[in-house]
Amino acid sequence: MAREPIRPPTASRNLRDLDSHEERLPPPPEDNLIRILHGGIHFAVRVLAVLMTLVIWWGVADVVHVLYQKLLGEPFLLLTVNDILAVFGSFLSVLIAIEIFINITVYIKHDALPIKMVIATALMAISRKVIMLDIKDLDWHYVIAMAAVIVALGLTYWLISFKPKPVSQEER
Repeated sequence: MAREPIRPPTASRNLRDLDSHEERLPPPPEDNLIRILHGGIHFAVRVLAVLMTLVIWWGVADVVHVLYQKLLGEPFLLLTVNDILAVFGSFLSVLIAIEIFINITVYIKHDALPIKMVIATALMAISRKVIMLDIKDLDWHYVIAMAAVIVALGLTYWLISFKPKPVSQEER
């Protein structure tokens, strides 16, 4: 029976802090080419983290710009319902970008795919879409499909988060 090599624990990759539903990546391969390719992927993920940070700052600037434009437009210093929705959309876009950045950093730190966080990010993204929707202009098929996606993501999140209570000796 072949035993897998044991990776020494490091402070930056403490897998004990992850939930049981996190998908852990396999240990690094022994082949030098594959090890180099894995290193390239990790470098690419770090580049994505830097780019996501830039997107977040760009999004914050957009929120400030949209709010500034809406407050200086007619009516002066008042927001209409459409203005508030535009500002909410900008805010939620930045929050979604922050969630994606957090997913990236968890991947970098722990070599694990944060499945629960990805589902939560998807829920936030679909929620943003629902908030921004104008139901009057949509076909009913589209609304039903979006509702099905929300229910599926919510159920998936609940199932991943569900932790059954241990049964005591008296209840057995």
